[in-house]
Amino acid sequence: MSAPTCCDTDRTSSWSGHAAPWRRGAAHADRETATGDAFLEKTRRWLQSREGVTNSINRVESRWVLHLDMDAFFASVEQLTRPTLRGRPVLVGGLGGRGVVAGASYEARVFGARSAMPMHQARRLIGVTAVVLPPRGVVYGVASRRVFDTVRAVVPVVEQLSFDEGFGEPPHLAGASAAQVEAFCEDLRRRVRDETGLIASVGAGSGKQIAKIASGLAKPDGIRVVGRAEERSLLGGLPVRRLWGIGPVAEEKLNRLGIETIGQLAALTDAEAANILGATIGPALHRLARGIDDRPVAERAEAKQISSESTFAVDLTTLEQLREAIDPIAEHAHQRLLRDGRGARTVTVKLKKSDMSTLTRSATLPYATTEPGALVAVARRLLLDPREIGPIRLLGVGFSGLSDVRQESLFPDLEFAGETSEQHPVEAAAEAMFAPVAEAGSPWRVGDDVTHPQLGHGWVQGAGHGVVTVRFETRSSGPGPARTFPAGTAELTQANPVDSLDWPDYLGALQALEADAPSAPPGDDVADR
Repeated sequence: MSAPTCCDTDRTSSWSGHAAPWRRGAAHADRETATGDAFLEKTRRWLQSREGVTNSINRVESRWVLHLDMDAFFASVEQLTRPTLRGRPVLVGGLGGRGVVAGASYEARVFGARSAMPMHQARRLIGVTAVVLPPRGVVYGVASRRVFDTVRAVVPVVEQLSFDEGFGEPPHLAGASAAQVEAFCEDLRRRVRDETGLIASVGAGSGKQIAKIASGLAKPDGIRVVGRAEERSLLGGLPVRRLWGIGPVAEEKLNRLGIETIGQLAALTDAEAANILGATIGPALHRLARGIDDRPVAERAEAKQISSESTFAVDLTTLEQLREAIDPIAEHAHQRLLRDGRGARTVTVKLKKSDMSTLTRSATLPYATTEPGALVAVARRLLLDPREIGPIRLLGVGFSGLSDVRQESLFPDLEFAGETSEQHPVEAAAEAMFAPVAEAGSPWRVGDDVTHPQLGHGWVQGAGHGVVTVRFETRSSGPGPARTFPAGTAELTQANPVDSLDWPDYLGALQALEADAPSAPPGDDVADR
C-alpha cells in the first residue's frame, strides 16, 4: 500500500478546487469532515501496514535459531550404557555382506570409519580393536526422548529432525547479543549432559541453514555462534555440498560449470540459479547461499510411512533374484527408520512389473518394532515369484504403523501375548545382514541384553565354542566384571534393553504414559492390494 496524499481525497470538496457558494457552506463542511476522516483512516491503515513490515523485518534480523546435534549418537548411547566401551572404537550396524555402519564413535572415526560405510570396510580400517554391535533402536528412542524433553523445558518449540538433531528458536533470545546466545547454548548443553550423560554440539545463527552449518563446525562437544556480520564470509568459502538441499547430482551439475563454493553460487542471479537448478529449487537455494533464510521453526508433522525402492536396469525374473535384491533396499529403509526414531508395525512390499502395473502386499505385526531381522523376514515373506506374476522392474519396501515406543521391548508387562507362527520364521539370511549371529545352537549373540539373579544386568560380549561371556554393567555402574557361562545356562535370561540406561524414574513415567495410551488391536494380517 502506498502512502496516501492529498490527491486521494474527494476533488469536489478540495479547498484547491472551485469555491462552493456560501449558501452551501454547511453541506460542504460535512463533506470535508467525512473526507478528512477517510484520509486519516487511510493514513492510519498505511502506517499500520508499514509497522507490520518493519516488525517482520526486525523479527528476522533479530532472531536466533539453534541447531542441536548429538555427537555420534548411536555409538555414544552404547558407550553410555556399556561403560567398558568408553574410549574404544565402536561401530553400530550389521555384519552381513551388505551390512552398513549406522553409527561410529569418534574413536572409530579417527581410523576413517563413518556412518553409511559398508561394515566390512569400516572393520578393515580399524582392525581387531573394533567393537561391532547391533542397533538397539528402543534404547536410542528412549535416550532421544529424554534429550528433547530436556530441550523443550527451555525451548518451547522444537523442530525435531531425527533421533539426534533438531532446531529451536527461543523467543527470549530475539535481539540478544552473540555472547548471550553462546551462554544460553552452553547452559542447554549442560542441561542435556547432566540429565542424560550424553554430549551435544549446538550451532546458532539467523536461520536454519546457518545454525546447522554452525553445529557441524562446533563438533565434537562444542558451540559455534555465527553473527550476522560473519555469515557471508563463513558461507562464501564452503563447498556447495554443505548447502542444505544440494545433493550429489546438483553438486556435479554446479561443479561442471565451475561453481564449487557457496560464494560462487551466491554470485549468480536468480535467473541463472533457476536455469541451472530448476525454476523452483534454484531461487530457493540461491537465497540460502546468500544467507537469506526466514523459514520458521515449527513442530514437524510425523511421516506416516518410511520406505525405499529401487528400479532395476534388467527386469528380475526369479524369486531368488528378488530375495537377493530386497536386502539392500530393506537395509536403506531400516536406516531411515532408525533415524526417524519410531518402530514400525506394518511392512509393505511394492512390486512394479514390466507392464508398469503395480502390486503391493502388506503384513501387520502384533506390535511396532525396529528389529531388522523381524522386519526384513516379513518383507521377504511377502515377495511373489516373478515366474507366476511376470518380470519385476521395481521393488520397494515400506514401514508404516509407526509409533514412538516399542511396547513389547520397553515394557514387557504390557506386551501382547500372541502366538508365534511356524509359517513366519525369522530367516537367517535377513538376520545376518544386520547383526552378529550366534553360532548354531547358541541362544545368544554379541550385544544381547541379559540379566543374572545375582550379577544383575549385562550384555553379551562374546559367544561361541559352547560358552557365552557377559559383561555386567549399566550406565551408572562404571566398567563391570566379565563372567563366562555355558551357552545353555539357565542363569541368564533375556533382559529389557532400556534397563541398561538405569533411569528408573524416567522409565516409570514413560510406562505410565504407555499404559494410558490407546493401542492398536493385535494381529498378524497379510493384505494384498
